[in-house]
Amino acid sequence: MTLPTLSLPAARLLLLDAQGLLHPPAHPAAQDDLLAAVRRMAVLQIDTIHVVARSPYLVLFSRIGAYSPAWLDQLLAQGRLFEHWAHAACFLPAEDYPYYRRFMLEGMREYFTPAFADEHRAVLEAVIARIRANGPMRSADFESDKAPGGWWNWKIEKRALEYWFGRGDLMVARRDKFQRVYDLRERVLPDWDDARAPSLEETYLALVRRSLQVLGIARPAWVWDYFRLSKRAVQRILADLRARGEVCEVSVEGWEDPALVLRETLPRVEQAASGRLAASYTTLLSPFDPLVWDRERTRQVFNFDFSLECYLPAPKRVYGYYLLPVLHRGALVARLDAKAHRKEGIFEVRAFYLEEGVQLTTELAEAVADAIRRCAAWHAAPEVRLSACQPPAFGALLASALAA
Repeated sequence: MTLPTLSLPAARLLLLDAQGLLHPPAHPAAQDDLLAAVRRMAVLQIDTIHVVARSPYLVLFSRIGAYSPAWLDQLLAQGRLFEHWAHAACFLPAEDYPYYRRFMLEGMREYFTPAFADEHRAVLEAVIARIRANGPMRSADFESDKAPGGWWNWKIEKRALEYWFGRGDLMVARRDKFQRVYDLRERVLPDWDDARAPSLEETYLALVRRSLQVLGIARPAWVWDYFRLSKRAVQRILADLRARGEVCEVSVEGWEDPALVLRETLPRVEQAASGRLAASYTTLLSPFDPLVWDRERTRQVFNFDFSLECYLPAPKRVYGYYLLPVLHRGALVARLDAKAHRKEGIFEVRAFYLEEGVQLTTELAEAVADAIRRCAAWHAAPEVRLSACQPPAFGALLASALAA
């Protein structure tokens, strides 16, 4: 079968289609839509910064529209989602637990060294014994002086909880005001049997296929990163899948090497190539959205050079503290630095930056204004304030559209 050569915009559409960002939500969100969105992405990265909304909530808003954030917590407590390390710390579909359990059994998702366990064995045993005796507990339930330093300089009890979490002896049973509540795995998943865990080879095969599914189209270097898999194992499995015809190569204009698609994706590839796939959605994205978290992929697909600047000292920031990319009809056209003042009911756009070469039109301004207003209303901060915009000419159009 001779496959068409795709234009770069067509390749973008395949990625957006796979990620659920091609069209606006078709109906008001329900809790099952939230679960379906997580399953479609396969991972929902967790981050605690909440100058706008915490990232996992914003990622879901971008896909399903306004919804109750309590739904995510409820799905976790119901066992329909679980937490573990994937691309990073993530919410994950419950049906994928067997794959991650295999990683736990192989010691491949542990973030503490054997030396740490040897040095702090007494604390480790005391922490898990207390949960065994008393039931689910938060880090805050353990009294200790926090070590001085940054975000990751946790108190020893928190590190002990995360040690057992990484090994899989503890799970996150639920969240309380976004704080993890830990419990024993056998109480969270009483029916689980480790004999049900697939082999490591089966796990890699399933997650490589899943990477291609959730990306729609991928260059080989992108595949390992989605679930943070072994590069060597991914290369071997991709070669095998290509040899069996389960993965096909597609040429994309401007890319030296062929891109990869699953065989079952070929009808969508043909639709994209023939112009029968179109994007109609404008929305704001979290900086940790899977569409943009791979910065090199974002450059190659969208010609959008994006980085998160909140971890930089203020003098080194170019655009602002918490930057949200703006998706408009298949392209990343801008970024904005935002802050939600919930008590005052104000959604502040501290700075808005349109990408070079994007045409300044009233239609674009109205679409972006609508996206900002929807996000602000979901935050219960309906008053939008635009403080600065580049270029100024677009600022005038955007201010007018926001006022309307």
